Amino acid sequence: MKKVFLLLAVVFSATTFAQSTLKDDVDVVQSVYGKSKAELVTQYMALSGTQAAEFTKVYDAYEVERKKLGQEKIQFINQYATDYATLTDANADAIAKGVLKNNMAYDKLYSSYYEKAKKVVGALNATKFIQLEIYLQTEIRSSIQNAIPFVGELDMTKVK
Repeated sequence: MKKVFLLLAVVFSATTFAQSTLKDDVDVVQSVYGKSKAELVTQYMALSGTQAAEFTKVYDAYEVERKKLGQEKIQFINQYATDYATLTDANADAIAKGVLKNNMAYDKLYSSYYEKAKKVVGALNATKFIQLEIYLQTEIRSSIQNAIPFVGELDMTKVK
């Protein structure tokens, strides 16, 4: 009985977390830093004039692509939450491969937009931008990892 209750609580919390994250990863940033992600990036980058205008174009295009990857990540979290109690090798394989592919897509996105940002704001500012993005995504990943159980974690709670 204890195991069933714990399973339901974990699946519910993981599903609730995933659904709340569906709004956007940006909500996490806003809740932690008290400002929108765009405001945070603008403040951190501290660009002015033409550089600021050109960077904003690059950043806006980046955000469109990043949000697509974020939605994909949330789909994998939802699938994991849905399948957790009955996870099979096939489901686990599909989820793991999807998550790994999504992580690689983020790395490609960072690389691509580093080059685009470098063209308009220079290497130092492009590095600042990518460093901030990786930091924010790491914080978001950490929040997600803390909200969902490891595979088989609930099995380890059985009284022996």
